[in-house]
Amino acid sequence: MEKLEYKGYLGSIEYSPKDNYFYGSVLGIPKNLAITYEGENATDLVLDFKNGVDSYLEFCKERGAKPHKSYNGVLNIRIPSEIHCKIAVIAENSGKSINSFIRESIESKLESVEV
Repeated sequence: MEKLEYKGYLGSIEYSPKDNYFYGSVLGIPKNLAITYEGENATDLVLDFKNGVDSYLEFCKERGAKPHKSYNGVLNIRIPSEIHCKIAVIAENSGKSINSFIRESIESKLESVEV
């Protein structure tokens, strides 16, 4: 699925056939921020997306707040304790942290998958 990207932010592209209108929202940020955008065509959609991101960044700058990014790099997962234990043992035996082992494993898997 295609996404919009601007200044490190990712946005969805949705279409409403009923309204003949494009719309979307910035992905991977806290739900209470809800940066949304819309347009009658693809050009308008992209422009409103960029304006929304720029407005959010300006808002944060004016208030001295650190802006949230799309997918900030923190991911919490729930796995069975047996798998957690195996990961810990393999990581320890490899001289790596659990985080490094999982990151490298995911990166390796992602190399074989087209995004």
